Amino acid sequence: MSAQGLSVPRFLAVLAAGALFGFGLAISTMVQPEVVLSFLRFQDFGLMLVMGGAVGVTLLAYKLAPRLLTRPLLGGSFHAHPSAWNRDTAVGAALFGVGWGLCGVCPGPAIAGLGTGNWTLLWALGGIALGALVQGLRAR
Repeated sequence: MSAQGLSVPRFLAVLAAGALFGFGLAISTMVQPEVVLSFLRFQDFGLMLVMGGAVGVTLLAYKLAPRLLTRPLLGGSFHAHPSAWNRDTAVGAALFGVGWGLCGVCPGPAIAGLGTGNWTLLWALGGIALGALVQGLRAR
């Protein structure tokens, strides 16, 4: 979506959704790599509830919204998002999982973690940006 096509209501909705997402990550402590790593080592299952709750809410929204609304609140239409699995998708998912497992940082929580003052996450975000750049150059 381009900045020119972003209306004021849509901008406010995106801002509110991003703030809600960031606050949720901070409150759930998912912005702390130590907590994520303890979850991945099966030492703390608190994030399982967070992830399960998020999946449940998303599933309900995706299934119920098209039935309750004739069209999305901010315009457009409901439609399926087809996805195709291929070798690049599998390799990318594996690299993402390995990186997440090694450092306990996911892109969304890393950005939200900066808001909590955890500046060491800049290293992880730098690595994420470098990986995205390399992938973009390779895809050309």
